[in-house]
Amino acid sequence: MMHLLLVEDDPVMAEGICRTMAESGHTIVHVDSAGCARDAIAVEPFDAAIVDIGLPDESGTSLVCGLRRTGSRLPIVIVTARDSVTDRIDALDLGADDYLVKPFSLLELAARCRAVVRRLGAAASSQLTVGALSLDLVHRTATLGGSPMPLTPREWAILECLALRAHRVVSKDHLLTIISPWDRDMTMNNVESLISRLRAKLAGQSSISTLRGFGYRLDDER
Repeated sequence: MMHLLLVEDDPVMAEGICRTMAESGHTIVHVDSAGCARDAIAVEPFDAAIVDIGLPDESGTSLVCGLRRTGSRLPIVIVTARDSVTDRIDALDLGADDYLVKPFSLLELAARCRAVVRRLGAAASSQLTVGALSLDLVHRTATLGGSPMPLTPREWAILECLALRAHRVVSKDHLLTIISPWDRDMTMNNVESLISRLRAKLAGQSSISTLRGFGYRLDDER
């Protein structure tokens, strides 16, 4: 499951992309300008962004270039009607990870997003460390202070999500989408219960902070 940002000012195109991604089990936030995209990225962690070049306030390539200048590693797929080789080279050189020319298959777009997310993950270490906590993303195991940390599948899903975004806030709504595939009747109370159980297992060696009105954040030892 991916959490995606769509930056597209064509409402018909945006509706089709959002519907297809939701049917594939992904969550997606839609904005229609570069300025709104920056605002969304500043407050919410995304797995990848789908960016149209022809935006009303500035070009999608300008948005990509600005994000890369600030150090953002967010995987980005450009979607556009411009099909010249020069346009593709410019977009890729400015920091886009992939480029898809309209019209395109929405299923192919979903596959391209999965591919750029996988590539970024493969480039990074499969080991995540936050304080005394270490996660092996390949084998889906956790250790705390060098000792095995037993986790249920739901606990692992929540902890993995927080660790991948360590020191950043993850909304409670997003955590709910992470555990919902197991049971469509999952509620915010289930998220709170899982967070409580994880805090007990972390035993203060790494901490999960609550930021009321925003969500949760995984940090090093208090």
